[in-house]
Amino acid sequence: MKKFFILIIISCLFYSCSPLFNGIYGLKKQKTLSQNQIQHTARKYSIPVESSFVLDTTFFTYLGQFDSLIYQNSRNNHAQPLQVLYFDSLNQLVSYQVNCYAGGFPNLKWNRNNAFENFPPSQQAPIDSLISFEKQLYFIKSLNGTNEKLILNDSSLTVFVYWNRFMGRQSKRLIKLVQKNAALAKDNNLQVIYINNDNIYSNKLK
Repeated sequence: MKKFFILIIISCLFYSCSPLFNGIYGLKKQKTLSQNQIQHTARKYSIPVESSFVLDTTFFTYLGQFDSLIYQNSRNNHAQPLQVLYFDSLNQLVSYQVNCYAGGFPNLKWNRNNAFENFPPSQQAPIDSLISFEKQLYFIKSLNGTNEKLILNDSSLTVFVYWNRFMGRQSKRLIKLVQKNAALAKDNNLQVIYINNDNIYSNKLK
């Protein structure tokens, strides 16, 4: 478990290794955010308030329970700060986007090979079943910190977008791209859920 948390911290440091690196990528200092700060940032990033949630701080503990020899890559992917997961009507993961597969400089190239020109986007990160649809919902909390359940509509596709303030414009660009791509869904019923994970990272780095 301890080694897993160290891996996550190293992953975070990769995104904040120097002030120059931070400036080029538009990254911000990691810090714990209040409910109002998360709401303010969400509005700046054009995130609908009714679709805005936070990630429960026990999420990393849950990931750490999986055998590192068997699930190393999957655990690392699900621990990344920026992710987008597309689930179909059967609650199966059909497209998975993760920051460490995007590449690019000075901005992450999420649309590499025109991945977001179709809906859902073309496959990027390896599909796995480590965090099921139900577990995604389990670790989501309302902005006021309660376990208020998310009310799902009759959508045939559900999208979970993991974002944060400390990734700065990289978060903003990803959200804009996801929303633009969602317009391609046309006749597909779609629900997009935005999950802020600033505090789970700031807590682990303290």
